[in-house]
Amino acid sequence: MNPNLDRLHPYPFEKLDQLKRGATPPRELAHISMSIGEPQHAPPPFVIETLRNEMAGLAKYPVARGLAELRQSIAGWLTRRFRLAPGGIDPERHIIPVNGTREGLFAFAQAVCDPAERPVVMMPNPFYQIYEGAALLAGAEPYYLDTLEENGFLPDFDAVPDSIWKRCRLLYLCSPGNPTGAVMDVDYLKHVIELADRHDFIIAADECYAEIYLDESHPPPGILEACDAMGRHDYARCIAFHSLSKRSNLPGLRSGFVAGDAKVIERFTLYRTYHGCAVPIPTQRASIAAWDDDAHVRGNRAQYQEKFRVALEILKPVMDLTVPPAAFYLWPRTPGDDENFVRELYARKNVTTLPGSYLSRDTVQGNPGSGRVRISLVPPVAQCREAAERIREFISG
Repeated sequence: MNPNLDRLHPYPFEKLDQLKRGATPPRELAHISMSIGEPQHAPPPFVIETLRNEMAGLAKYPVARGLAELRQSIAGWLTRRFRLAPGGIDPERHIIPVNGTREGLFAFAQAVCDPAERPVVMMPNPFYQIYEGAALLAGAEPYYLDTLEENGFLPDFDAVPDSIWKRCRLLYLCSPGNPTGAVMDVDYLKHVIELADRHDFIIAADECYAEIYLDESHPPPGILEACDAMGRHDYARCIAFHSLSKRSNLPGLRSGFVAGDAKVIERFTLYRTYHGCAVPIPTQRASIAAWDDDAHVRGNRAQYQEKFRVALEILKPVMDLTVPPAAFYLWPRTPGDDENFVRELYARKNVTTLPGSYLSRDTVQGNPGSGRVRISLVPPVAQCREAAERIREFISG
């Protein structure tokens, strides 16, 4: 067996199940789950109808590069959403579909890392645990970049030692951030790109929350947008990951894409050809319908904006929290230990959240998630209101 399997950490939700074991919440209170970032809004009906109508496509093997029509649709969305130069994204060279960002982010490290080099893979801390697992199973050493409130919940790259930069082969970014909701602006992204050139590594920008934000006039920028602003139309060293899971409430469709540096995409396509993870044709057809429509995304975003308004109105008087610009999480400080807070909240109010320490690793500065909790605003507005009121009652005693 691969010895690196023994290096993997328990998944946060395994630890959460153990934490809740033995706790008995009040029977009269219906359970409200706010621990998992699983969208609960209704999927777009026209996407479901397209999927249903294209089921005959299951009779054909899909290819790793995907349908040309899908890549064209994705190129159109990228150009619209990130204001890219017309024709800058080539559907033939810059894009490949994947089975959701989770699958793509994991596979990417396997293709990029040469374990013989003892590579370093950098990632934000707290983080989406797939980054760490991908690095470990690729034979790399994870390096955790604490995202602290004093730095706007963004990594401080100037604090990274030269010895680490020399070994870095891959940097995972997450903007908007999970769990912080922090957004990297174009100047910040330009700086990261300059570091990639200087130290010879690839940027894997996880942008799966890019379509969920509070201010309609300020959509979060992306890594390809920063490249465009630099006149860097080959997107060298830069790869963006996107998904329909959050954007279109289609987590079960398992549909996303990877886009950027044509040379990297070419090698990643070779890897995926052997990996055997091509996206099914009905899924691709349904995905075209989703990427081609922006109206349902605005409606989806409006629901999250309302949930933030409701939750913040109720919780701000009793919790130390900041309003995130994007994503669908609250990341407040807890009064006391975060594990105890989550367990007792569940036991007394039947609301499940996630300890911040479960999403982070210890560094020399401690655990940046300790004393915080992730609250996923994914239930309907009425349930979010009810959950927030229960949390306020719990804190107020």
